[in-house]
Amino acid sequence: MPRSVQDRTLAGMSEPTPTPQSAVSGILDILREAVEGGHPGQGTAFLDGTKADGSGNHGLLATLDGLSAAQASQEVLGSTVAAHAAHTAFHLEVIIRWERDGDRGPFDWTGSFQPVQVDDAAWDAARARLRAAYDALLTFARTFEDRPADGELTGGLTGAVAHVAYHLGAIRQLIKGVQ
Repeated sequence: MPRSVQDRTLAGMSEPTPTPQSAVSGILDILREAVEGGHPGQGTAFLDGTKADGSGNHGLLATLDGLSAAQASQEVLGSTVAAHAAHTAFHLEVIIRWERDGDRGPFDWTGSFQPVQVDDAAWDAARARLRAAYDALLTFARTFEDRPADGELTGGLTGAVAHVAYHLGAIRQLIKGVQ
């Protein structure tokens, strides 16, 4: 749940923008933090802060970029980081298909955890796919920033935040077993 302006200021978090923010913009800010990490030197809503020099970024993309293909492929507790990255990209792609295209599936959720193991080229491709899916979702969702909030869209976007945050946490736990 978002903190109050006073709580955010006391916690050293960045000041809110002076203009009213749309529901979609607010949701996208939290999604951006989950995927891209915090702005260097500024407070964050839920991740550890990124330092002013850019180090310490704990967003999904930076977390994945810190792993080799071998690390991403190492099985821990029955799963791999590569599988979680593939599934997260798939989920973001499904949101776009659902919201923009009206595609209601069926979707291969079980297959979305493939590949489980990757070589260097496949790991680069998996991270590029995740980035592309995230960028496409942002591009699509930003077309709704100046419109009245739509329950289905905001539901899809808040689902994206929850889903990305869950898998970021799962990945960060798996990393403890591969380092």
